[in-house]
Amino acid sequence: MRRYMAVALIVLFVAAVAAFTWQNLDLVTVSFLSMHLTLRLALLVVLVYVIGMFTGSMLWSLLRRAVRHANPG
Repeated sequence: MRRYMAVALIVLFVAAVAAFTWQNLDLVTVSFLSMHLTLRLALLVVLVYVIGMFTGSMLWSLLRRAVRHANPG
């Protein structure tokens, strides 16, 4: 039963991602300093999400290390 629930959740998630991608095919231009990048909106959202996951995990790692190596007194 759990396997069917997991498969159903994965199918729903993939369907939601596909619907989001299909509805956001417009090209957008992102400017940062003197750089300009034109790409699809859905791809931009995915890239920002992945960059956020990467930087967030780095931040947690740095915080854990700082707490672990802090002097207790």
